[in-house]
Amino acid sequence: MKTTLIWVGKTMDKRIVSLIDDYAGRIVHYMPFQTMTIPDLKSTKSLLQSQQKDMEGAQILKYIQASDYVVLLDERGTERRSVEFAKWLTQKNMSTRSLVFVIGGPYGFSDAVYQRANERISLSSMTFSHQMVRLFFVEQLYRACTIIKGEPYHHE
Repeated sequence: MKTTLIWVGKTMDKRIVSLIDDYAGRIVHYMPFQTMTIPDLKSTKSLLQSQQKDMEGAQILKYIQASDYVVLLDERGTERRSVEFAKWLTQKNMSTRSLVFVIGGPYGFSDAVYQRANERISLSSMTFSHQMVRLFFVEQLYRACTIIKGEPYHHE
């Protein structure tokens, strides 16, 4: 199963970039994995939040194919423990050829992106910066891979 993580905006903190790259490099030992950055919109000060979400949403949807299973990282999504996420990932691996996770922009997702999504998951009921969510998610994806393989990274 090919897995892609799409996010809006450049990751600015070089330390976070380095950690994301480290985990992404580990994940590819378990599955095909890539990240994609939707560039920040220019001149957003004159835009309403809804307009910004719509413009970002249009850019996100350009990277999503009809056959992709799309999962939004959304505060109103389903929360899972790491072991439950690993089981979920195993099920998706058996039924899905292309899994796409999406982290939205500062105001969330447009209605069009919500309509296209197959599912929503939440990393926590707490709020994190978009930069940190990228890191937390790739670490959890790596953790799920090691749980599936029975490797000692995760401790219960």
